[in-house]
Amino acid sequence: MDDLTTHPWFFCGIGGSGMLPLALILKGHGAEVAGSDRSRDQGRTPEKFAWLESLGITLFPQDGSGLVSANQILVASAAIEDTVPEMIRARELGCARMSRAELLSRLFNAAPARIAVGGTSGKSTVTGMIGWIMDCAGRDPTIMNGAVMKNYAAPDAPFASARVGQGEVFVSEVDESDGSIALYRPQVAVVNNISLDHKSLEELRDLFDDFAAKAKVVVLNDDDRECYDLQLRLALRDDAADVQILTFGLGHSPDLTCDEDSISESPVGIAADVIDTRDGTRHALRLSLPGRHNLSNALAAIAAASAAGVPVSAAVAALRSFAGLARRFEIVGTSPSGITVIDDFGHNPEKCAATLRTLKAHPGRVVAFFQPHGYGPLKQMGHELAEVFARLLGPDDRTILCDPVYFGGTTDRSVGSERIVDLIREHGGTADYVSNRADCEERLVKLARAGDRIVIMGARDDTLSQFARSVLARLP
Repeated sequence: MDDLTTHPWFFCGIGGSGMLPLALILKGHGAEVAGSDRSRDQGRTPEKFAWLESLGITLFPQDGSGLVSANQILVASAAIEDTVPEMIRARELGCARMSRAELLSRLFNAAPARIAVGGTSGKSTVTGMIGWIMDCAGRDPTIMNGAVMKNYAAPDAPFASARVGQGEVFVSEVDESDGSIALYRPQVAVVNNISLDHKSLEELRDLFDDFAAKAKVVVLNDDDRECYDLQLRLALRDDAADVQILTFGLGHSPDLTCDEDSISESPVGIAADVIDTRDGTRHALRLSLPGRHNLSNALAAIAAASAAGVPVSAAVAALRSFAGLARRFEIVGTSPSGITVIDDFGHNPEKCAATLRTLKAHPGRVVAFFQPHGYGPLKQMGHELAEVFARLLGPDDRTILCDPVYFGGTTDRSVGSERIVDLIREHGGTADYVSNRADCEERLVKLARAGDRIVIMGARDDTLSQFARSVLARLP
């Protein structure tokens, strides 16, 4: 870590979900950190940037003025275009540049004990769960997450998406969407699931196969067909001959599972008896998070913790006090007439399906607002998204889409939300396209009736939480 604190760092897009926790970790280890963000310049989420400044992080407009020395290292995602002022200024000064993934992998790979969480869906929740288990077990972990962990959030740390520990354990979610998962060398590798998101399934299979082959222990979801096939492929790889496989799931016969008869669901939580089939022991698990997908997430975290030396009984006990993550089925509130508003990160078919299944497991009409997280992803997985909304919501439920997130750039905008609404209708669902988000708020307020659940879904836009609170404030 010492070699990472001898140079000043500059983060382009410092408020992003992948950048902010990295900046916090470097700052926590004594590095000099500065940054810029287009969202700050546009006046969005000012409280986040005020908090960063309160930590001693210097912020600049995104005009290149924050880069003043060749000694600075610029951190920018691969998606940042060369025409952004920071990119131009860094070239002029001769600043070294690292991507977010390059910096994270360097931090992660230097840790003595490394747990990496991959998968299309659930990795932030599983990462938070593992981190909390390790903390409760006295391992003092460093945790890198893409979401705010409620167990660590406080008035003086409202955006706690990272924890800087002094122990040997580094727990991090890792991203397959840009191929950077290939940079990590985990001792324990978790693959939660594999499904369509930013890349084709063929590309994803190759990435996850290589990721799993590097680990000492790979934790696989026995309920996911792609994970099951990954296990078969690993058995044929010479470079994975020594990899130990630990499985979890709710069906078949994984190493860690739940007694189906013991599962008890409520709108705000789920409970079950965890069975460790390796020794036949049973452990009563209680989660303050709803949905069977979170039961699966908990099994993944317990399995990973077990692989890292924490007894299953201790892991299960720790999860009783796990508070969850911001924007993961987060109940914003309920109006006087009984309309509940939920803020959720769902943005790909797997995540949206998990949220909608959780909602439909309990009575009440669902009104789903969905803001796609970009034109590119919408083009990649629009058909699958439309099928999810049409299949999982009933004839009385409603889906409303606004235009995708767009903060500028040269992306192809030929496929938009109108096409997805048409596809939902073709699949038999009920959906409306309302271009402007402010007009969507009007539509949601007019549509809502007592007993409804309104779910605000989408990613890459911090103002969605404000939008959810605004909708709640206007409901009767």
